Amino acid sequence: MDTVVFDLGGVLIDWNPRYLYRRLFDDEAAMEHFLEHVCNSAWNERQDAGRPWHEAVAELSAAHPQHASLIEAYWHRWEETLGDAIEETVALLAALKRRGLRLYALTNWSAETFPVALRRFEFLGWFEGIVVSGSERLIKPDPAIFRRLFERYGIEPARAVYIDDAKRNVEAAERLGMRACWFREPAALRERLVGWGLIETELAHG
Repeated sequence: MDTVVFDLGGVLIDWNPRYLYRRLFDDEAAMEHFLEHVCNSAWNERQDAGRPWHEAVAELSAAHPQHASLIEAYWHRWEETLGDAIEETVALLAALKRRGLRLYALTNWSAETFPVALRRFEFLGWFEGIVVSGSERLIKPDPAIFRRLFERYGIEPARAVYIDDAKRNVEAAERLGMRACWFREPAALRERLVGWGLIETELAHG
């Protein structure tokens, strides 16, 4: 194996719309209702698949005019939904980089908001290439976006490891011939990488 492909949100970057909406709601239950029934994950995923933010906000605001300002905040204050880097995973990425592995990222992310992350997280520059779903108008777990990654960067699935916090994406990668790790916490990922011989134990803690 000579290649490691990372998902970003939930693996290397802490992202959660609650970081923003806790500043906009006094009532936690009301916030959760809003995030489940108005600005929910299915709605956000369509931006990850390439829908323009202005279109998404206009359509949802027309359906929920009483929440128009809160809906618009998801777009215009999107940077406030970003948390910090997940430093323990970034340390593992650094260890892989020191070993000379080929490093790529495959992320479900809006093309309009991804530049914010690029400016904020220096380690994103360590990747030889990043495939962003919103730019491709394809979204994981569609095998087409994995194949685009393989073709664009000359990746052999059998020589590559894929890391993602969404089980459905891990299963999609495995069906395409990659070894894959369902990410839940950095320590378990470290053990998998050591077990695969991709990093040494002392590097994993470095």
